[in-house]
Amino acid sequence: MYQPSSFREDDFATQLALVQANPLGLLISHGAQGMLADPVPFLVHADEQGEVTLRAHMARANPHWRALQRMPECLVVFQGVEGYISPNWYATKLQSGKVVPTWNYTMVQMWGKPMVTEDPLWLQHQLAALTALNEGNQPQPWRIDEAPANYIASQMKAIVGIEIVVTRREGKWKMSQNRNAADISGVIAGLRAGDGAQQQLADEVERRRG
Repeated sequence: MYQPSSFREDDFATQLALVQANPLGLLISHGAQGMLADPVPFLVHADEQGEVTLRAHMARANPHWRALQRMPECLVVFQGVEGYISPNWYATKLQSGKVVPTWNYTMVQMWGKPMVTEDPLWLQHQLAALTALNEGNQPQPWRIDEAPANYIASQMKAIVGIEIVVTRREGKWKMSQNRNAADISGVIAGLRAGDGAQQQLADEVERRRG
C-alpha cells in the first residue's frame, strides 16, 4: 500500500496488537474468475522471532478456498480505528484557508502462501481456540462441547481450514502526523466532541502526536 514515511508502522508488537484487536480480516486473492475477497475471522500466532501464521476457516460452499489451493500468495487486510477528519478542525483554516478533508486510519496488511486443510483435528482445534478467544469476556463463556457432538461434527463437514504463513507485512497509522502541532490539537479536539468511535480515534491521534 502507499506508504509515506510519516505514516509507516513497522513495529511488530504494534501490528500484532491491531490484528488481535480486529481479527476480522479481508482475505484477498486472484482466481480464475478474477479478484476474490471474503471477510474472515482469523487467529494470529506469532513466535519470538516475529514469524506469523494466520489461521481461519470458511464455508466449504465458498469457492474461494478452491482458488486458494492454486494461489502462490494471498493478502489479508486488517482494519483498526478510522474516521473522517474535517478541515474545520485545523488551525490552518483560519490562517490561509488552504485545507481539505481527509480520513485517518490504522491498517495492517499481511501477505503469505495459503494452505487449505480438511483435517478434522486441525478444524476442531481452530474452532475451539477461536471460540475461547471470543467468548472470554462473556459472563458464562460458551464452549463447543456444550453443543451435541454429532451436531458439531456435521457443522465441521461444512467448513475447511485456511493457514497462511506470513512472508511480508506492512502497517500504516495515518494519524495526522503530517500536520503541524496546532492542526493536530484541533483534530483531537474535534474528535473529542464526537461519539465513541471518534473518541478512540482521538486517543490514537494523541498517542502519535510528536
